[in-house]
Amino acid sequence: MNDTITLIAKSDKEIHINPRMANRHGLIAGATGTGKTVSLQVLAESFSRQGVPVFLTDIKGDLSGICKAGTPNPKITERIQKLGLKDYQNRAFPVCFFDVFGLKGHPMRTTITEMGPLLLGRMLNLNDTQSGVLTIVFRIADDNDLLLLDLKDLSTILEYVGNNREQYTTAYGNISAASIGAIQRNLLMLEDQGGDSFFGEPAFDIFDILQTDPAGLGVINILAADKLMQSPQLYATFLLWLLSELYEQLPEVGDMEKPKMVFFFDEAHLLFFEAPKILLDKIEQVVRLIRSKGVGVYFVTQNPLDVPDEVLGQLGNRIQHALRAYTPRDQKAVRAAATTFRENPKVKVEDEITQLGTGEALVSFLDEKGIPAMVERAFILPPSGQIGPINDDERKRIMQTSPVFGVYERVVDRESAYEILTKRMNQDNAEKQELEAAEREAKEATVRAKEQAAIERAERAQRRADGPDIFTEITKQTGKAITRNISNTIGRQLVRGILGSIFGGRR
Repeated sequence: MNDTITLIAKSDKEIHINPRMANRHGLIAGATGTGKTVSLQVLAESFSRQGVPVFLTDIKGDLSGICKAGTPNPKITERIQKLGLKDYQNRAFPVCFFDVFGLKGHPMRTTITEMGPLLLGRMLNLNDTQSGVLTIVFRIADDNDLLLLDLKDLSTILEYVGNNREQYTTAYGNISAASIGAIQRNLLMLEDQGGDSFFGEPAFDIFDILQTDPAGLGVINILAADKLMQSPQLYATFLLWLLSELYEQLPEVGDMEKPKMVFFFDEAHLLFFEAPKILLDKIEQVVRLIRSKGVGVYFVTQNPLDVPDEVLGQLGNRIQHALRAYTPRDQKAVRAAATTFRENPKVKVEDEITQLGTGEALVSFLDEKGIPAMVERAFILPPSGQIGPINDDERKRIMQTSPVFGVYERVVDRESAYEILTKRMNQDNAEKQELEAAEREAKEATVRAKEQAAIERAERAQRRADGPDIFTEITKQTGKAITRNISNTIGRQLVRGILGSIFGGRR
């Protein structure tokens, strides 16, 4: 392989990065304004020349210019002459732009299910109890074949589980209404931050960032992150998800002549800040094992202390720019950074780390045996691509000629938990309303029956109260009639008796 494409820095000797060891990860550190972005660009260009795809985040918009050939300027010309770079030339590199929000690049989405409860809990800043409830909700969704694709799916199943939590408690554990409410509130906050743009379909295919161009150059995938960085947890969790997807989907490849891909994690301190131990363990595991998938991970941060020791110890390729030593913490960072390099009798790291100029760095890469080379104070090469951003029209033109143009721009919304549970809840509500109506009718019938019974009881009571006077009157009238009848009968009998005797008739 041409040594020119692996040349990264130069002092009195050339400093190359070994392609076979590039998947052993790396660190670019230094204070603001010391040249970290340029170092990142130089490394990305080197990997692209080697045919290795690259993924990086563009937080300030400065890295988009890598798609255009650089133009000579006095500072670059001076650096080229000072370093004696005879083969240096300006050139453009193949680039593919992405953007979670779909504004400055092709949209990048995943589904709620693919994100999983652990990373989603981190994104929502949930405590242990709330994270436990979220895990239960995911399990309920899996057990009932409910697809969780976007935020409305998750919100709907949270509502459904919250309304029916008694029936799930025995099988899944306690589900508190307070935890459901807290998760729902955090979902609203995530949506306000634009998180709903990140979830949905079509989900991003990780193999779309593992491409080379027709000339064999590795495509440099640039994620526009200026807006994403306004929500630091969303930014960090998204990149961690992307890294975990690479780990889960790529096959084991063992030792390779060069990496399958290199992943740059800028503003790496956001990944570890206030992360729970279970997540830190997951990150350490991914970093340790992903190199067997042929992926190199390079963390970019201001201070080496931002990276936990368990992860820092796995970063074999180092570019350390200047650090400030104004405070005790700064001085501690300088000492910590100095101890991570293999000693060089000619370089007093702890002294020189505070004296480095812009574009200067302490550099140590792994040799062919995987052993860190002795640290060297050197100048980073100037990039071949343009330093600084491109304009919107240039970006739009590159996006429209991209191989993935049109693949992720149209949102697909198929039937998932939202549609299924909404239908089920509407049906439940209808049945509930019918039952409530039947109960109301039964209650009204009972009330009417009671009222009628009360009326009848009142009438009977009134008749009993009125009974003696009526009976007396009836008795009087009946007695008179009987008396008349008796008198008339006796009278007729007497007359028949008397007359019969007179006229000779029978008695």
